[in-house]
Amino acid sequence: MEFISRNNQKQQLLSKIATNDGHGENSAYFDGWKAYANDPFHLTDNPNGVIQMGLAENQLCFDLIQEWVVNNPKASICTAEGAEDFQEIAIFQDYHGLPEFRQAVARFMEKVRGDKVTFDPNRIVMSGGATGAHEMLAFCLADPGDAFLVPTPYYPGFDRDLRWRTGVQLFPVVCESSNDFKVTRKALEEAYEKAQESNIKIKGLLINNPSNPLGTLLDKDTLRDIVTFINSKNIHLVCDEIYAATVFDQPRFISVSEVVDEMIGCNQDLIHIVYSLSKDLGFPGFRVGIVYSYNDTVVDIARKMSSFGLVSTQTQHLLASMLSDEIFIEKFIAESSERLGKRQGMFTKGLAQVGISTLKSNAGLFFWMDLRRLLKEPTFDAELELWRIIIHEVKLNVSPGVSFHCSEPGWFRVCFANMDDETMRTALRRIRNFVLQTKGLNNKVAVLKKQCSRSKLQISLSFRRLDDFMNSPANSPMNSPLVRT
Repeated sequence: MEFISRNNQKQQLLSKIATNDGHGENSAYFDGWKAYANDPFHLTDNPNGVIQMGLAENQLCFDLIQEWVVNNPKASICTAEGAEDFQEIAIFQDYHGLPEFRQAVARFMEKVRGDKVTFDPNRIVMSGGATGAHEMLAFCLADPGDAFLVPTPYYPGFDRDLRWRTGVQLFPVVCESSNDFKVTRKALEEAYEKAQESNIKIKGLLINNPSNPLGTLLDKDTLRDIVTFINSKNIHLVCDEIYAATVFDQPRFISVSEVVDEMIGCNQDLIHIVYSLSKDLGFPGFRVGIVYSYNDTVVDIARKMSSFGLVSTQTQHLLASMLSDEIFIEKFIAESSERLGKRQGMFTKGLAQVGISTLKSNAGLFFWMDLRRLLKEPTFDAELELWRIIIHEVKLNVSPGVSFHCSEPGWFRVCFANMDDETMRTALRRIRNFVLQTKGLNNKVAVLKKQCSRSKLQISLSFRRLDDFMNSPANSPMNSPLVRT
């Protein structure tokens, strides 16, 4: 009691923001990361550790990046060749960012979108990663208590990025597996009406395209429906397009910018894009986030707010040079797409061989795995029970659908691009073995239960056999994660 009292006294000395749960880290999504941090897999040093498959990171093309860095030493102010620019880059810079950086980012965004649209460098606003970009837009567009509609399932980090310090709410647009979790006008209208009935003021709609965690794309008709919907309600549209260059198969990625350029009568003041170099280039550590808004006032306000999370000029200088190298960028985008497709194909085909299906996808650094048939019952409690087995026994950190606010239990996000080939093979081997073991155990139990139905005597004998089976060394609970729970 004394400890609790002291802890409460300490919390009372702090702000409500500092002591509330708005950070969103009290979820299975972040618990999986902690399990990995406590027992990280290593091919030689810790081969029985947890493999990190909850991190959406693109590590498949670092060899190309490293080759470019070695061949372009002048791009960095920390080399002998680039040191002559050190003072100019190190001194104070305008919040707008280096002109060459904004121009290079705008051009890169155009190339990623197939040169179907153009971007004005003067609308590029910097931020500390996509996390800072989302929060910046939330501060610009909504007041505490206001809400954004968000189609489910959605990235767990949104609960932190948009809500924690802003006081903004997220209101789910329920999407279902029956139509591959597609966003429909009907679902949008229903969510909006429910919010109205609850006296919640909707200020905008947040979409993630390509989708995290689904790895799917929004087609042009769906994007038109979305833009028409937000215009009819006079609410904002925030388009998170940070996975735009991770598309590895048809259909191609279509940006909301392409759609609004074609739509007559669209109020472009309502359209805002969040972008980043964390996923497409694999640079999360550089903390390069971008807000691109068609609204002049939002651009002006966001630029003032950007002082709380600017990108370092050293980073801007390096990236301006890299992104301006169009030959390298074209090669990188093509090679990254090919490697992502190959890796995703290897993993999903390996799972299909043991009867595990995945949602059909063609983008992202992850896929949406269907383990509904492995649940003891169709509940989120059963999903978390299965997830704990996979984390602690199979030693894979895959993320449960409940942490993505999925409307149906049994779905898991699996990241595949943050590891080398041998680690990927180890992960695939582990989950295949687990599924085969589970199927074998279930089949044996089913046979024994069938035998039990013949007579009372047979029931008695069969359950004795079942007990013997469960207690045998080869099939003991210690060797079967599914039985243990």
